[in-house]
Amino acid sequence: MSYIEFFFRYFHVLAGIVWIGMLYYFNFVQTEYFKEAEASAKSDAMAKLAPRALWWFRWGAMLTFLTGAYLFHKIGAFGMAMPAIWVGALAGTFMFLNVWLVIWPNQQIVLGMKEGDGPAAAAKAGLASRTNTLFSGPMLLGMLGSGHLNSAFSATEGGHASVTGLSVALGLIVLLELNAIFGKQGPMTSVKGVIHMSLLLTVVIWAILNFI
Repeated sequence: MSYIEFFFRYFHVLAGIVWIGMLYYFNFVQTEYFKEAEASAKSDAMAKLAPRALWWFRWGAMLTFLTGAYLFHKIGAFGMAMPAIWVGALAGTFMFLNVWLVIWPNQQIVLGMKEGDGPAAAAKAGLASRTNTLFSGPMLLGMLGSGHLNSAFSATEGGHASVTGLSVALGLIVLLELNAIFGKQGPMTSVKGVIHMSLLLTVVIWAILNFI
């Protein structure tokens, strides 16, 4: 591994900690607090706390994506021999797009930074944020599995992963992203629900890559 690649890996992980840490903060802490907070406390937090948290959130996502894109380019030549990285890359890309194209624009409306339908914007941002939390498990599987689990995934002759298994796994992520845009939170409405669904999705994708 070259010094340049190590540099990108280091900041990819560091930025990812910031990004996903803020994602979990929003979903597990801030959203639940806002449900119980007094009006004055909620108003103060929305004016002073939330914008700061969203800054770290979206720029953490940006740095994670950019460093990840470089690393994916470096290892992309391995192709089907590294199925987990494709799962992690697709989930991470959707998460990045959700941050910048759905969550941030709608949160600006919710926080009164621009005009719009507040309740509708909150619902769109909430669904995209829950979906990102859902995807965080498979994304981590992809990040770690690309270096540590590939030998355990299903393989054809020559050590390459099953095209069918990988296609099914990627297709499942695409369908869940479509739900993030057009669907509902469903069982992800509660904190326990989204945690359980993320763990379940991670196990399902692992099983698909192993047995299909």
